[in-house]
Amino acid sequence: MFIDRADILVRSGKGGDGRCSFRREKFVPKGGPDGGDGGRGGDVILRADPHLDTLLPFAHRRRFVAGDGEAGGASNRQGADGESTVVAVPVGCLIHEAESDRLIADLCRPGQELVVARGGAGGLGNDRFKTSVQQAPTRTTPGEAAQELRLRLELKLLADVGLVGLPNAGKSTMLRAVSRATPKVADYPFTTLSPQLGIAELPGERRLVVADIPGLIEGAAEGAGLGHDFLRHLERTSVLIHLVDAGSVEGQGPIEAYRTIRRELEAFAPTLASKPEIVALNKFDLLDDAERDAQVSAFAAAIGTSPDRIRCVSGATGFGTRELLESAWSAVAENREAAVIDDQGD
Repeated sequence: MFIDRADILVRSGKGGDGRCSFRREKFVPKGGPDGGDGGRGGDVILRADPHLDTLLPFAHRRRFVAGDGEAGGASNRQGADGESTVVAVPVGCLIHEAESDRLIADLCRPGQELVVARGGAGGLGNDRFKTSVQQAPTRTTPGEAAQELRLRLELKLLADVGLVGLPNAGKSTMLRAVSRATPKVADYPFTTLSPQLGIAELPGERRLVVADIPGLIEGAAEGAGLGHDFLRHLERTSVLIHLVDAGSVEGQGPIEAYRTIRRELEAFAPTLASKPEIVALNKFDLLDDAERDAQVSAFAAAIGTSPDRIRCVSGATGFGTRELLESAWSAVAENREAAVIDDQGD
C-alpha cells in the first residue's frame, strides 16, 4: 500500500537528575560531596532510508520515544545517557511541524539525518557546587525536560521523469515497456491508484527513474479524481513526459486531451507547468499508416510546436520507446547542468 502522508508524535529523553551524596568511608575522616551528574536524554533522529518508498510503517506506529538519562550516582559516577531513537523515513520526505505547518527539513539524500527532538541535558550533582567556603553543598540541579513535538510527514517521490496524461493514456503500459516495474494494466480508467516507480536502463550504464502518476482529469488541481493527491510528486521530477492517446476513438481527442492536462498542471503550480516537457503520441500503432504524418502535423500545429518535436511511440509494442528515453535523458542532463550552474552562481 502506498501512503504518502502521516502524523507522528516524537518525544526525546529527559535528562537524569544530579545526585546529592557525601563520601562515607571507614578510616577516611574527611569526606566530602561526591554526587555525580545525571546522564543526557536520548534524541529522536529521522534518517532517510533509500530502501523505503512509502510511509506505510507509520500507519501502525505513530509515537516514537527516546530513553531518559539516568540519575547521577555516588562517588562522582555520572548517570548513563538515554538511548536515542532512530526513525527511518523514505528519501524525499518533507518534515513539517504539525501545529504551525512550518517546514523543518527536506530529507532528500540517502542517509541524511535530522534531530527532531533533542534529549535534555543531565543535571549537576552536588560535587559541582563545592567551593572553599561551601565544602558540604547539598545543592543539585534536575535534568532538563524532554522535548515533545507533533510532526507531519509528507513524501514526494524522487524521480527523474514523470509520466502524465489522462486516464488510459497508456502510462502504466509505458512504464512496463521501459522498466521492470509491473504496474496494473487494464482496459478501464484509473487502473493506477498510487504513484509507481520504475528504473529505465539505457546504454552506457545510464539510468532514469520514471514515475507513473495516476491519471489526471479535468478539475484535478481542485481535487477531482485522484490527481490532486499525487500532483505534488511531479514537483521533484526534472522532466515530464506527456503521453497523449493518439488512437482514442472515444472521449476527448488528442488535442483537447493535451490541453486538459496542461490546464491542470498550470492550475496546480506554475513551477510544475514550466518544467521541460516531452510530448509523446502513444498507441501510435493504432493509427492508419496513410494518415499518420497528417495527424502528427495537425496535432503539432494545434499545440504550437513542430512535428519533429513530437515523439510517436507505442508502449504495447515498444515502438519509439528507446528514442523517447534518449530524449528524456538529454532533457534531464540539461536540467542537472542548469541546476549546477545556478548553485555555483549562488
